[in-house]
Amino acid sequence: MVNWQDRLNPQGGGAEAHLHEVFGRLAERGHEVDLLCSGFQGAPPRDRLDGIDVFRAGGRHTFPLHARRAFRRLIEPRGPEVIVEDLNKVPLFTPRWSERPVVGLVHHLFGLTAFREASPPVAAATWLLERPIPRVFRGLPLIAVSESTRDDLVRRGLDAERIEVIPNGVDTTVYRPDPGVPRFEQPTLLYLGRLKRYKGVEFGIRAVRRLRDRGLAVRFLIGGRGDDRSRLESIAAAEGVADAVEFLGFVSDERKVELYRRAWVHLLTSPKEGWGITVIEAAACGTPSVASDAPGLRESVRHDDTGLLVPHAEVGALTDTLERVMGDADLRARLGAAATEFAAGFSWDAAASRTERILARAVGSARSAGERG
Repeated sequence: MVNWQDRLNPQGGGAEAHLHEVFGRLAERGHEVDLLCSGFQGAPPRDRLDGIDVFRAGGRHTFPLHARRAFRRLIEPRGPEVIVEDLNKVPLFTPRWSERPVVGLVHHLFGLTAFREASPPVAAATWLLERPIPRVFRGLPLIAVSESTRDDLVRRGLDAERIEVIPNGVDTTVYRPDPGVPRFEQPTLLYLGRLKRYKGVEFGIRAVRRLRDRGLAVRFLIGGRGDDRSRLESIAAAEGVADAVEFLGFVSDERKVELYRRAWVHLLTSPKEGWGITVIEAAACGTPSVASDAPGLRESVRHDDTGLLVPHAEVGALTDTLERVMGDADLRARLGAAATEFAAGFSWDAAASRTERILARAVGSARSAGERG
C-alpha cells in the first residue's frame, strides 16, 4: 500500500480509516501487508498497526520527494506481489516505479473543485498533478468507493470496465443505536472529521447564527483537528455564535460513538466526497445526516429517506432544512430508522473480500503474462 498517511497521523481522515479497515482485515486473513506513508512529529519510522507493517518516509509536504526512493530501499526488497496506490492528495504514479502489478484505489479526485476550496497556487498544482492520472493508470484495475467517483474517472478517460465500485463499510457491532443513551436536551448538530477549508464546515456555523435569529437555541459540536480551526473559530466569533459552537479537538472512538448517538443531526456540507464514512457511521447509530447535494454524498445519503440533501454552499437552504428537521421529532425518527437499516447493508468484511479478489486477479494476470513471456 502507498498512501500519504496512516491512521495514527493527526491529519488522517476517511481514506486512512478505509485503508486500515480493509487491509487490516486482509492482514488478519494471512496476507502480508506493507504500508509506505509519510511521517509526522513523534512517529517512529517503522511501526506495526492492525497487522500492517508501516514504513514512514518524509513528512506531510515532503512525502512525494521521498516515496519512490523509500519504496526501492524499504519495500521492493520484501518482494511485494502487488502495489496499491491510494490516489488522494498528490498522485505518486506508482506504475512508473516498478514492473509489479498496480491497482489504483480512488476515494475522490478534486478536479476543478480545488479552485473553489483552495488558494489559486495550491488549486492549480492539484489540478495539474491529477491530469496525468488517466494516462498513467489506463488499462490498470481501479477501485472506486462510489458510483460518483467511478463516473468521474470515466469522464477523465479511464475505462469503465476496469473500475469496480466497492463502497466503504461500517462496523455495526460498534456503531449502532443504544436506547439507553438519550439525545442531548438542546438541539445539537454534529460534525466529525478533519478541519479543512474544503470540508465546508463554515456553512454550518453560518446556519447556526440564522437558526438562532429565528429563535432556535441550537448548538454545533465540531470534532476533529486540522489547519482550518482558527479560521472557523474566527467565523463563529464574527457571526456572534462562539457560545453555540464548540470545538472538541481530537475525539476518541468511544466518544465518537456517544456523540453520534446523542446528536440530533449529523452535518456534512463539503462540495465533494468519495463516499462519506461519517454519514454511514452516524446512520448506523440512528442519526440522520443533512449533507450537500454533491458527488459521493448523493449515494451515502438517500434524500428524504435516510437524511436530507441541500444545494452546496447555499446557507439559506441549509438553514431552512435544518430548521425543518430539528423542529420535527417524527421526521428525525423516520430518517434515523431508515438510516440505520441502510447502514446495515455496508460491511467492511465484504469490502475486504471484494478487494482481495481484485488483488488476486491482478497478481494472477501478471503471473500469466510472465509465463507467456
